[in-house]
Amino acid sequence: MAFSSDNVRVFLAVLDSGSFSAAARQLGRVPSAISMTIANLEAELDLALFDRSAREPRPTDVARALEPQARQIASQLRQLQAHAEGLHQGLEHKLTIAIAPELLSAPWSQPLAVLAEEYPALIVEVRSAPQADALRQLHAGEAQLALVFERPGTDEREGFQELGQEILVAVISPDHPAAQSRQGQMQLNDLIDIRQIAVVSRDPGARDPRLMVARHIWRTDSHLATLSLVQAGLGWAYLPRSLIEPLVGAGTLMEIRFGNVSNQLRVWVDVVWHTERPMGLGAQRFIELMREASRKSG
Repeated sequence: MAFSSDNVRVFLAVLDSGSFSAAARQLGRVPSAISMTIANLEAELDLALFDRSAREPRPTDVARALEPQARQIASQLRQLQAHAEGLHQGLEHKLTIAIAPELLSAPWSQPLAVLAEEYPALIVEVRSAPQADALRQLHAGEAQLALVFERPGTDEREGFQELGQEILVAVISPDHPAAQSRQGQMQLNDLIDIRQIAVVSRDPGARDPRLMVARHIWRTDSHLATLSLVQAGLGWAYLPRSLIEPLVGAGTLMEIRFGNVSNQLRVWVDVVWHTERPMGLGAQRFIELMREASRKSG
């Protein structure tokens, strides 16, 4: 095989620097070694890569035709080397993040964009799962991180970084009989007897008493499914303000106004990891980036 990682590097150095001697200085070699490498490459290819008739070698049309692929190979080799070094230093092969559906609109994608630039070979999997399921995946080792609401209790196996607050708002369809009869003005206790639509794990025991109010609850595993059922007039729900604001503005949803308490539920948001498993570089960096994003938004 004519091309190798070394002679590709030399070939591009001569193209970029304009001479064998400048390429030698750039690579820390003697000019004769650069000239020999190019000559051997030309001999193996049976192609002239540089015109030596002038004082400095000029790239031939053949060299210019090969240049784009040579640069692509050099870039891939650098990425391969960086990935190998990252793995040696503790970079995961894959980073899996489980996110509670209500937090899919939270600002986690930009930190992932930065992470992708810093570790381009890292595979990232983002899963949406009800909070209890997201934490179950974390404890089972199926996910390295979970982006969830604060937990009512504490678990010594969980480490976490607080990221800020999410505002959940009680909403109902304007066409729901309770909204029409009471014009959206209720007491919190009134919701106990109105069907609630909630994003909840399939585990019947996994329920947060702060978010589960009604006696009759329909469960979904998606905030979009919850939203669709509420819009259809089948019940009320707590949903993120960032999700419902445009729909309230358009008149397809109504905020429930409580006469005795605020209709907003402020819940802390955490990124959680398992303390008994070592975190890879990707997970560590993502937590750091989320912390920085939280500080900027705060």
